[in-house]
This record gives sequence, structure tokens and C-alpha cells, in this order.
Amino acid sequence: MTPPKIIVDQRAVRGSNHSGMRQFNERIVLQAIRLHGQIPKADLARATQLSTQTVAIIVNRLMEDGLLIKQAAIRGRIGQPSIPLSLNPDGAFGVGLQVGRRSLEVLITNFAGVPIWTKETRYDYPDPSGLTGQIEASLNAAQQFLGDRWAAVVGIGIAAPLSMHQWVDIMGSHASEGLSRWVDYDLKAAVAQLTDLPVAFAKDTMAACLAELYEGHGRTTRSFLYVFVGTFVGGGLVLDGQLVGGPRGNAGAIGSLPTAIAHDAMPHQLLEVASGWQLEQALMAAGLSPALVHDDAVLTRAPKDLTDAWLSTASRALAMTAASAAAFMDLDAVIIDGSLGRPLIEALIKQTEASMATYRFDGMHQPQLMSGQVGPHARAIGGSLIPLHGQFFPNKDVVLKQDAE
Repeated sequence: MTPPKIIVDQRAVRGSNHSGMRQFNERIVLQAIRLHGQIPKADLARATQLSTQTVAIIVNRLMEDGLLIKQAAIRGRIGQPSIPLSLNPDGAFGVGLQVGRRSLEVLITNFAGVPIWTKETRYDYPDPSGLTGQIEASLNAAQQFLGDRWAAVVGIGIAAPLSMHQWVDIMGSHASEGLSRWVDYDLKAAVAQLTDLPVAFAKDTMAACLAELYEGHGRTTRSFLYVFVGTFVGGGLVLDGQLVGGPRGNAGAIGSLPTAIAHDAMPHQLLEVASGWQLEQALMAAGLSPALVHDDAVLTRAPKDLTDAWLSTASRALAMTAASAAAFMDLDAVIIDGSLGRPLIEALIKQTEASMATYRFDGMHQPQLMSGQVGPHARAIGGSLIPLHGQFFPNKDVVLKQDAE
């Protein structure tokens, strides 16, 4: 009898190698310093569970590359004074490019994860016909700001929504011509034509989730659903300390979640009831500026009945989202952040927490509801972290070999 033929997907066959392990250990050392701040080599070895000799070799290599610097010696202990190590803020830079519904933001983050420069260009809606020129002007301004340090930029990370040509029904017929141009517009390719730097792309809310992972609660929280409430609501997903993208880069797409069981009519999706867009439209109908939703004083300057109605509807929908996500993914937390006024975001979190109390969590862990720590620039910051993440942050794929497709 002929034995069955075993078909192996070569893309899934992966193993470790010495080079990959070395890179992974380097990233683990960098991450330990990123989390602990200034830390001597001996403490670094304990934190990473690497041998003292291995840490010494890695540290010397990273210092030669200009990624680490020595701080003042700590004296007063028995034996030789210890010399703490820290990240060199000028060791590397990432440029984030966030294309939003209302504005373009270009931001530079240094190697310590601190945003050091930003430029925002506002528009009524994103039209590719003018966007390329705006991006080029912003990148030129970013290069002028860094000067000679531009040589340390490792890449550009684009953070933008997917399928922007589908927004016509929501943003209005006046935007239809400009939005229709997104059908044939390759944003990543357009940016690549403007620079010699590597260019990467991520969904905007996933980029914001990356920022929260490395610069916010992700430092201490292993698994969470991330919710970003801006003009539209969206999300990202972190499981076991790893950002989950999915095969199409669209994992955590909570904006598309239904908010009711389909019966005679198609239920609303989350983005139709929990986005800043609904409150913007209510403010405009009342003769007020829609930009008020991004103002810290929105709760005092907007009519109370309008904000209360939006908060009630949005919080109930977000509570349902949190309960559903917890059942599927066994989350530690649900983190809510956004570009709306901070008091409005905090009020939304408070009401969502109250709405979660109406759900049963029998048989599953109830995730903690937390306020995001990165804030309204999370998408642009996340974009700037994409190239830094790809080159310097721990990722299990670094230690694995993967055949080319």
C-alpha cells in the first residue's frame, strides 16, 4: 500500500538559528532597559535571566552601535561602584505618519520612546490628490528639525484607516469625489516615492494599540482589547504581550461589531453608535462646531442633553463589546483611549464601567476597564514606533527562520 503523501506548507516550517537568537537577546536587553530605566549590567543580567558574560557582550555591541549610554556611577556600596546603562535617546528615531479623517499628523519619536516633534495639517476630508504634497512638506520639515540626526531614522510608519473610499455615506456627498480616489491610491507606495527610508503600514487603531503596548499599560498588562474613540471608533488586540495583527492586519476591528442580534432589520455596528462622529453631528445640528468634541471643555461647553445622550448610547455599546471580547479572548483588561476631549473620554469610561455591571461574567474573567495612558496622539506615536518595533523590540519571529513565500 502506497503511504499517503504528506504536504507541508513551507511557509509554516520554522526553526531557530544562532543569528536569530543573538538578535532576540539583544532586543530583550533593550526592552529590559526600556522598562527599568537606568540599570547596571549585573541587575540587567538578573532581569533578563541571561549570563553576565552574555549581557556584557551584548551591552558592548549596543554601545558601539550608539544605542546605549553610561550614566553616572552609583557609589556608596561595597565593592566597585556600579555604572547604570540607559537608552541613548539619539541612538535611533522613528517617523510616524498618521492619516486621519480630519488631519495629517507627522511625528518623530526618539529611541527612548519620547515624541520630540510633531506637525499637524488639517483638512475637511482626506483627498489623495492633495495628500501627497502635504506629506512631502511635513517630511521635509521633519528632516530639517533633525538635521544631521536624520541619518539615525530607521524608517517611516504609516498609520491610517482601511477602506477610506467607503466613508462617503458617513462623511457626506461633498466628500465623495475626493474619497473615491482612495480606490486606486496606494498610500504606502506614494510615501515610498518620497523617501529612501523603509516604509511600513498599519491600521491606525492598531498603531495606537502598539503605542499603548510599549508606552502605556502594556508594560504591565499582558492581554487586552484596545479601544480608540475618535471621529470613528476602532481597536487593536494584544495577547500574551504580543500585538495580534491577523492575516489581513485587521484583528481587533471592533468598529464593525454588531450591537444587537439581527432579526427583521440589520443591527447597527459599533462605529455607528460609539464614534465621536455621532456627537459631532448633534453639535452641528445645534449650531455648534463639531471640533468641540476634541476640546477638554466639551462637557461644559456642549449642551448637556446632547453629550448625555451620546454617552449613554456609546457606553452601552462598548460594554457589550467588552463582555463579548472577554468571552472569546480571556482578557486582563479593556483599555479605552481616544482623540476626543479627555474629560469626555473619562466620562465615557465611567459610564461604560457602569454598563458592564449589567452583564453576567459567569464562567469567564471580567476584564478591568482602564483609561489609556498614551492619549490623543496614540496613532501617530504608534506609527513612529512601527519601524523601531521592527528593528529593536522583542518579537518571537526574530528567533525563527521563515522561508520566503
